[in-house]
Amino acid sequence: MAKTVLRIAGLHARVKGGSEILKGVDIEVCEGEIHGIMGPNGAGKSTLANILIGKDDYEVTEGVVEFLGEDLLSMSPEERAQKGLFLAFQYPVELPGVVGSYFIRTALNSIRKAKGLKPLGLREFNKMISEKASLLGVKEEMLKRSVNEGFSGGEKKRYEVLQMAMLDPIFAVLDETDSGLDVDALKVIAEGVNVLRKSDPRKCFLMITHYQRVLDLILPDKVHVMVDGKIVKSGDRGLASEVEDKGYEWAVGG
Repeated sequence: MAKTVLRIAGLHARVKGGSEILKGVDIEVCEGEIHGIMGPNGAGKSTLANILIGKDDYEVTEGVVEFLGEDLLSMSPEERAQKGLFLAFQYPVELPGVVGSYFIRTALNSIRKAKGLKPLGLREFNKMISEKASLLGVKEEMLKRSVNEGFSGGEKKRYEVLQMAMLDPIFAVLDETDSGLDVDALKVIAEGVNVLRKSDPRKCFLMITHYQRVLDLILPDKVHVMVDGKIVKSGDRGLASEVEDKGYEWAVGG
């Protein structure tokens, strides 16, 4: 039986001082699985992603979240990253003055240190990032610029996937990484996810999206529909097509 990597049970959460957003979410992701979460705006999809990564703006009022058998909610964001959790943001932030390659190298060596590994030297790191950048269609000159500063929407998303490829997490959450991308950029990102998955059959992904198109390229094992803070329907990848054809009201009623 495949090992459970992420277990979410009865999760209720809200913005601090605000009303409840998640109203009892249950999801279990096992080794090697890709899960897709679809839902309309305001369904709670990004709230779920932010809680998994440990963003301060939210608080859990009830429920359990376990990562590799440990209590994820008790971990700091840094500990979550060191354990192998990664979030690709819906709206990647700019970091003026922080050179991209330096940022990634610092993050990577921090994770290696937590695992008891030696830091990568500059030559070894440069070789690795050049190979990953080429694979994902990220221009070398982007790595010399400040993180995401002046990048187009597509460039920011490619850069997020490059970070994911370099940090090599066991579990990656992609929060609407397909938003605003043209077909070619979407294919590059999907290929990046598929390459990472093939590199280690234990790797897991949680794809949060409005649309079926990215799920057609990445082929999830399971699809969940979230509406009003709850998972209202789950199924195989065929569910994404049904939702695309019939809409979210069908999922709620079905």
